[in-house]
Amino acid sequence: MSLTEITTRLTKAAQDAGRDPASVTLIAVSKMQPDDNVRAVLEQGHRVFGENRVQEAAGKWPGFREEFGDIDLHIIGPLQTNKARQAMELAHAIHSVDRPKLATTLARLADEIGSCPDLFIQVNTGEEPQKAGILPADTDAFVKEVRDLGLPLKGLMCIPPVEETPSLHFALLAKLAARNGLEGLSMGMSGDFEQAIALGATHVRVGSAIFGARS
Repeated sequence: MSLTEITTRLTKAAQDAGRDPASVTLIAVSKMQPDDNVRAVLEQGHRVFGENRVQEAAGKWPGFREEFGDIDLHIIGPLQTNKARQAMELAHAIHSVDRPKLATTLARLADEIGSCPDLFIQVNTGEEPQKAGILPADTDAFVKEVRDLGLPLKGLMCIPPVEETPSLHFALLAKLAARNGLEGLSMGMSGDFEQAIALGATHVRVGSAIFGARS
């Protein structure tokens, strides 16, 4: 467990970029982690976590919330429309809004429930056919669509292609966000979060560097 080391690195990266470290949220990605590993991070005082799958989150976090109090949970993986209600009831933020059908579903549910988590649009910056996300060329129009639905859009998210330089994708995401007046940038993972912070990341999603390799 190296939460302290990651926090130290995050602080240094922010300071090196002339930023307040408090402007960067560290999301501990706890997907597929044994409860003992998650508990160890909770016991160190961390309260912001990320899950890929709603079903896994639903089985894990209600119990931890009873034990540890309020936990800031982020859904960071692909979200099926039939899991949207459950995601909205569990999470403080959803980072994977990637298609009009999901946006309209979230808007309908927000009207029914009376609230909505913070939302990030996932952008497929590498234009990879196997990966979810709005294409860069379609981002401006989709941002407008999400806003027109009255949804609480906070920013953009990306997962760069593994074989490409991540900073190019982080810079593209930052440019798209700035053009649309969005402050939130969910980008950077265990291997590249310092680069992401240098380019403006407000949320970094770190799993293996905190928990070790997933089982």
